[in-house]
Amino acid sequence: MPLDPILALLPEPIQVGISHIPNMIAFDFGRYLIASTVIAAIVWIAKRSGGAYRQIQKRVARSADYRREFFASLRTCAVFVFTGIFIVAAEQMGILYDIRGSYGLVIDLALFAAILIGHDAYFYWTHRMMHHPKLFKTFHRFHHRSVTPTPFAAYAFAVPEALVMMAFMPLWLFFVPTPVSVITAFLALMIVRNAMGHAGLELHARWWLKTPLTRWICTTTHHDLHHSGNFNRNYGFYFRFWDRVMKTEAPEYETAFAASVRKPERQPADAQADLAAAR
Repeated sequence: MPLDPILALLPEPIQVGISHIPNMIAFDFGRYLIASTVIAAIVWIAKRSGGAYRQIQKRVARSADYRREFFASLRTCAVFVFTGIFIVAAEQMGILYDIRGSYGLVIDLALFAAILIGHDAYFYWTHRMMHHPKLFKTFHRFHHRSVTPTPFAAYAFAVPEALVMMAFMPLWLFFVPTPVSVITAFLALMIVRNAMGHAGLELHARWWLKTPLTRWICTTTHHDLHHSGNFNRNYGFYFRFWDRVMKTEAPEYETAFAASVRKPERQPADAQADLAAAR
């Protein structure tokens, strides 16, 4: 049965939203696939080029873990696309605002910083809320099936959690008209940081916690501890700020990070083997 007559019965803003489905599929699935695949490739290369000691957990994710995370992430992308229809419709109706142009470089950069800070606060509090005993099973338990996460766990959500994650963008656009370029840059950084947080291998420099600026930015170890047993710790996404203020950061975090970036000491037998190979 042709769909055009049915679509013609829908309000025009919804029709416009439906017309954007191919672009939304390409964007939402594309950025997930690119980010998770690139981070997974970096992890694979690192493990085979002297960086295996940076693996945070002893357990290694299995093929079943990869499949579950990937297909769950496809479901999340489908939720994002479906709800995206209504976001586009709301923009057409003047309820939400994005800007096709620019406010200028300085203001755009300030908005980019503001949206990161805003999303970090939103993520911390909604994430912590979903750990409430009355909400955990419905919203967040599925994501915690990834005890040893991989980059493909970035969007491995149950449908209710996917809806919570999706809600940030329309809430932001309701209050803050934001250029499309800033939104795109934010969404790109968000998925990269998400994939890095689930990499299973510490990707940050060993000096990361020793400088005043970078020590406030979450590492892979920070989120990996949340998955591997400290379920009620380390709720933050980009920054450690809320975890520090609310005293929800795992007390062993800095020690665990130091352990994950510490090169193993070479044993005398290794040195002798190298010398013998050189001869």
